[in-house]
Amino acid sequence: MLKDVQTHFGLTRPLYGAGTFETDHHRQILREVPAAVKTGRLTVISGLVGCGKTMLLRRIEAELTGQKIIVAKSLAVDKHRTTLPTLIDALFFDLSNEKDVKIPKHGEKRERELRDLVRKQRKPIALIVDEAHDLHSKTLIGLKRLMEVVADGGGTLSIILAGHPKLRNDLRRPSMEEIGYRMSVFDFDGIAGYQKEYILWLLKACAAETIVVADMIDEAAIDLLAARLRTPLQIERHLTMAFEEAYRLGLRPVPSEIADSVLCRQIDDLEPTLTRHGYDVRTLADQFNVKPVEIKAFLTGALHAERTRELTEIMKAAGVPV
Repeated sequence: MLKDVQTHFGLTRPLYGAGTFETDHHRQILREVPAAVKTGRLTVISGLVGCGKTMLLRRIEAELTGQKIIVAKSLAVDKHRTTLPTLIDALFFDLSNEKDVKIPKHGEKRERELRDLVRKQRKPIALIVDEAHDLHSKTLIGLKRLMEVVADGGGTLSIILAGHPKLRNDLRRPSMEEIGYRMSVFDFDGIAGYQKEYILWLLKACAAETIVVADMIDEAAIDLLAARLRTPLQIERHLTMAFEEAYRLGLRPVPSEIADSVLCRQIDDLEPTLTRHGYDVRTLADQFNVKPVEIKAFLTGALHAERTRELTEIMKAAGVPV
């Protein structure tokens, strides 16, 4: 957001990164995840794109640290290429006190040294992996085996995987029973049901003390955005666009007509909805062994009715929200 726009509406900062807005659901997860970690469970946090998973992970990390649980994190960016050795390296880097960490290249020696390193900590260890929906199934199963190796050596290692709802659905496939039956799943709804409260909190957090919300945006505009948008990411983006458009027209507060004009009409169409759940064209084509051109026709409504019904049933059975 431009500085002039902020000044026009009495905002002291942009709307992004304003802090943490917590619901009862947030607080429940912050209680339940540390309890699961202490028992060495595989924990999965599943949520839509933009729902606030990364902010929640930061709060979870702080909560775990406060309970004397050691936290390790994988910083690898390309999760498609992240393998089990990469995640083991993350544990070595975060658990070792040495500046020059020497990680054995031979698998057997590496796992034995990691087992001993975890045991020496004398505390539960939590490895946090964000964007885990991109991990290969073999890597996920390998993590389960790694937890068992550590447990056999007298240590406690818990894995926290965070990702789109696709991650949860993938782990519940019959072929993933080995790991899926051993996980604790938390479906993170973000601010669902609290959209208006979030908007009011966000505006107050970013406005000058002398500015009231009614000075910035009409209540009807807030109600419209709260009814149409689901995630903090969507709300922050559309509020910013509404402020910028109202500033361009010299308006204050933002009327509902402006809020309506910046709303994307396709925001709840099938393709963006599936993308928020972690399913793009390539992912759907690979998972259901269908040509990408057929998936594109399915998403745009151009596929013939019988084939559409067939794909819909297959996807519903796999947990895809169609």
